[in-house]
Amino acid sequence: MIDLRSDTQTKPSAAMRQAMASADVGDEQEREDPTVLELERRGAELLGQEEAVYLPTATMGNQIALAILGERGTELVVEETAHIMVHELGGAAMHSGLQTRGLPGHRGRLSIEQLRATMRADGTFHTPRTSVLAVENPHNTHGGTIYPLEELRSLVAAAREFGVRAHLDGARLMNAAVASGVPAAEFGRLFDTVTLCLSKGLGCPMGALIGGSRELMHRARFEKHRFGGALRQAGIVAAAGIYALDHNVERLADDHARARRLAEGWSAAGLPIDLELVETNFVQIDVAALGLSQREALDRTAQRGVRLSRTMKAGVLRAVTHLDVTDDDVERALELVPQALDARVHA
Repeated sequence: MIDLRSDTQTKPSAAMRQAMASADVGDEQEREDPTVLELERRGAELLGQEEAVYLPTATMGNQIALAILGERGTELVVEETAHIMVHELGGAAMHSGLQTRGLPGHRGRLSIEQLRATMRADGTFHTPRTSVLAVENPHNTHGGTIYPLEELRSLVAAAREFGVRAHLDGARLMNAAVASGVPAAEFGRLFDTVTLCLSKGLGCPMGALIGGSRELMHRARFEKHRFGGALRQAGIVAAAGIYALDHNVERLADDHARARRLAEGWSAAGLPIDLELVETNFVQIDVAALGLSQREALDRTAQRGVRLSRTMKAGVLRAVTHLDVTDDDVERALELVPQALDARVHA
């Protein structure tokens, strides 16, 4: 079976497992685990921030960021299909008392005009003040599309005019950095806080980082404990993160090249694919245009030996390349998926 559902399907390599097995460990909650401390040091530098905190998941990181940046009874502004909006179970409201305002984005991006028309300052008893702007880069639902650096810089600057703090959901930030040639730190330092997931394209079995100022990360450690995220001898899994930063960042370009190969090959075979959206390791297929439901299309491709996944877009499936997908897998999928979906009939 060729598993293209998500880059969360990666398995730790033998070399990564060896690094984990030989990790130097201590009590992470007491900040006595040398491997965790080294990962946090490197993570802060990577993200362009003063300090970083190691966490079990990036969703926890996003929720901690909202808790330390926002204020209860105020508003979070975010693109309407961003992960924080649609995949975190209303955490902003439940954990931080934030009302969430989702705005429609173009390729996952918001405009300065949208922001200025939406953000609210103090001065009324009827509408909540905006306290946080959250941005996802690259954007999952829109197909792994990248937010250009200068556009981000202008957007965050506009938010600052309103006294609004800014968070970057950078779960796949290294994909954006590798694809754009812009260092992750250049994206990260624009924001008050930034998260990075280690268990997607970087290939770790678990783990994430949140970065920010020393003051904010001091507060983040309290929230980490409050969320139940304090760990013990976590160097065993943090070692996977260090290995990933050493070995699995530059190779993300291979995933991007394989996604491009899939996109162009499937498009040539008659599958409805917007090639302009293929900027990182995502390929989206509009199966509704083939007269198929998501469920029917998923069943057909699985029967042929290729697993795809749903998206938040009606009638659209996705394929995601990752370090466990080989060139041979790509060549086989190029044949199997169009056959499964009867692409030539609709071309």
